[in-house]
Amino acid sequence: MNRSARFFSKKLFAGIGFVLAAPAVFAQVKKDSVAVQELKDDIKSNIPVVVLDENDADNNTGSSGQSISSILYGGRDPYYSGVFNFNVARFRLRGYDASYFDTYINGAPVKNLTNGYTSWSLWGGLNDVMHSRVTSNGLRPVDFGFGDIGGANYIDIRASKQRKELSVSYAQSNRNYNNRVMASWSSGMLANGWAFSLAGSFRYAGEGYVQGTYYNGASYYASVDKKINKNHLLSFTTFGTPTATGGQSAATQEMYDLAGSNFYNPSWGYQQGKQRSANYTTTFQPFFILSHDWTINNKSSLKTAVSYNFGERARTVLDWYNAPDPRPDYYRNLPSYATDPAVKDMLTDLYRNNISYRQVNWDNLYDVNRHNTSGMKGVPGNMSRYILEDRVTYTKKANFNTVYNTTYGKNHEFTAGLTYNRQEDRNFERVNDLLGGDYFVNLNQFAERDFPGNTNVNQYDVDNPNRILKKGDEFGYNYTLTLNEAKAFAQTILKFDHFDFFLAGNYTYTSMWRTGNVRNGLYPDNSKGKSDVFTFNNVSGKGGVTYKIDGRNYIFANAAYTSRAPFVENVFISPRNRNTAQGDLRSEKILDVEAGYVLNWEKLKFRLNGYYTNFKDGMDVLSYYDDSYQNLVNYALTNIGKEHYGMEIGVEAPIYKGLSVKAAANIGRYYYNSRQNAVVTVDNSSMILANETVYSKNYRIGQTPQEAYTVGLNYQGKKYWFANLNFNYFDQMWVDMNPIRRTERATSGVKPGSDLWKSILGQEQLPSQYTVDIYGGKTFSVRTGKTRSTLVFTAGINNLLNNTKMRTGGFEQLRFDYTDKNVNKFPAKYYYAYGLNYFVSLGLRM
Repeated sequence: MNRSARFFSKKLFAGIGFVLAAPAVFAQVKKDSVAVQELKDDIKSNIPVVVLDENDADNNTGSSGQSISSILYGGRDPYYSGVFNFNVARFRLRGYDASYFDTYINGAPVKNLTNGYTSWSLWGGLNDVMHSRVTSNGLRPVDFGFGDIGGANYIDIRASKQRKELSVSYAQSNRNYNNRVMASWSSGMLANGWAFSLAGSFRYAGEGYVQGTYYNGASYYASVDKKINKNHLLSFTTFGTPTATGGQSAATQEMYDLAGSNFYNPSWGYQQGKQRSANYTTTFQPFFILSHDWTINNKSSLKTAVSYNFGERARTVLDWYNAPDPRPDYYRNLPSYATDPAVKDMLTDLYRNNISYRQVNWDNLYDVNRHNTSGMKGVPGNMSRYILEDRVTYTKKANFNTVYNTTYGKNHEFTAGLTYNRQEDRNFERVNDLLGGDYFVNLNQFAERDFPGNTNVNQYDVDNPNRILKKGDEFGYNYTLTLNEAKAFAQTILKFDHFDFFLAGNYTYTSMWRTGNVRNGLYPDNSKGKSDVFTFNNVSGKGGVTYKIDGRNYIFANAAYTSRAPFVENVFISPRNRNTAQGDLRSEKILDVEAGYVLNWEKLKFRLNGYYTNFKDGMDVLSYYDDSYQNLVNYALTNIGKEHYGMEIGVEAPIYKGLSVKAAANIGRYYYNSRQNAVVTVDNSSMILANETVYSKNYRIGQTPQEAYTVGLNYQGKKYWFANLNFNYFDQMWVDMNPIRRTERATSGVKPGSDLWKSILGQEQLPSQYTVDIYGGKTFSVRTGKTRSTLVFTAGINNLLNNTKMRTGGFEQLRFDYTDKNVNKFPAKYYYAYGLNYFVSLGLRM
């Protein structure tokens, strides 16, 4: 019996027993117990469920000879609604990363082509206008695109789709932001065929839950629709979210212990008695979408969207030139690095009792810069040794998407679509703050050290040598990544009395290249200008069958084979300074199967899914500072294989007069299932330093719990109030593996089977954890004259028992001590979940 078969046989009955036992357990809870339900409408509508037609409960017995209605996806099912409670543990559906999910807004795909991720923060704070959503999980067919193995989201924010109302709300929280104000107004469709909608919000925190973080974000939205006639609707929508957030960095357990808090943050310090962040992000990338709906006839339609978005995302961090590393958690400054016991004890005392040792010393950085007299000859003023730099990505993305839908008779649906995307990302560094100095110089200190006396090789821009930099000047790397993507898909659905079938195919053409905007001194002939163009042709297909036992019981099975081009970030070995690409470029291949059973009726809802996904030929490029090479190393990985399998179980059942129980379980296993190949290079040389095998097979995929469970009580009162209580449990959480430690080079000279050998090759499992959440709310009807308004109050507390020891993830540092093989020299870094945190909101709708 193979590993996945053993897993299913062992876990199936345990998982089903867990969710089926929940009603009996919670039936004994007192009547005044509170139950669980989603807090906000926007989150509710974002999670899909299987529901039936209104007629299903009345007539479909399976023996009448009538056609049984198909599964619909517009509601909520007990498993996917329960997933919301797993977010605290950085839960990922089926262990997939975000690049395996598609998202559309008004028909325009909004996925970032560079890395495949959808940045939901680009429309954050617009909850009031985001309620019209369709979400399909897994391989289900949808009528707006081919989808992806994780699923697809469609958000319709056109003016004509908004409720006719004026809404204002205020919320307070102790999470990432403390205060939020939102307002929206929508006219509905007017008699003259126009519809208008406006929305805006502001979110703010001088300091978030973690010390040194902050949040300052505004959001805006405007949409106008024109119904030209009964067959044509034209819509224009724009939105944006200018945002600045102070960041938190992961830390080693040593630093958490020295600080006496699991919420230690090394990314800030005091400057003249005031907090200042050394790691923050500013983002503003507005969207513009023009869409057209053509109702060709009562059976066919064509929906077309053209979109454009642009703007920058800048991460601001410390940089330095010929100066010591100023980060407070730099390993050489810590007590663990000291070999003298007396020095170790002294540093331990200082770190524990003097906060200035644990945080960025801004005053010292300013002093160093103001007193530095060893600058460029002939240049007046003091050269900065330390600066704040912006690492900027300026994006321009254009899209065209059109989808045709039609039906043939009562049993055949057909969908086809075409998509074209073009994205350009210009990446560069920019001086943010000279920190008391007068100028900075555009020089490469690593090249200067390795090639002394060479006045060209240390230039980031050979054509402008020794360029003097002031605030706002661009410097360092400067290159553009360009991608073109064209897609065509078709899908057909056939519906019969007891069976539904679907089949879909997709073709994608992708081209990508790098354009260097400066001539780097290390690679003067291979850095500026356009690289080779890399093209990929990919074909994908999926299909499935549903057996409709009756109007309440369904069995389904779906399968897909997909392939996709590597992301451009993983094509070029070191895009910062040259056009060189990986030598063995391949598209990733994915085989995915899922099957399940659905029971849906008014007294009981139950879902059982099983899934298996195999990933082959993945690619990645890791960049980090390597002490053995004393340089930035590029670790180019190929032949990355993964295996994900598991079960999803959900049940919802009424108990007594408005009280119901809901339980969900995800029981999965996610492994690397191949030995990866690595090519090692450094920024300062075009030579390949090593070709090595990474013995990654059977290591766990980290950064998500592979088992997650939730049980909750939900109570719906007769006078528009609700109360919910949830218990959540997480297990099989693993620290992300460092591939460099799983090589012959890392274990050379170490006795196999010894404690040191085990410590190098072992993978850390995080302790199992739990949380308790409580939510509640009430709706009031308010009359002012002839106007009736609705007042909505909601409140929630996450992690009610204040579990502050919950590690939600972690990663092994890429640096490794090849000399002494000391794994504790560069220990893993961790993230911790917030302790008790709350959210309270009051909204008025008129």
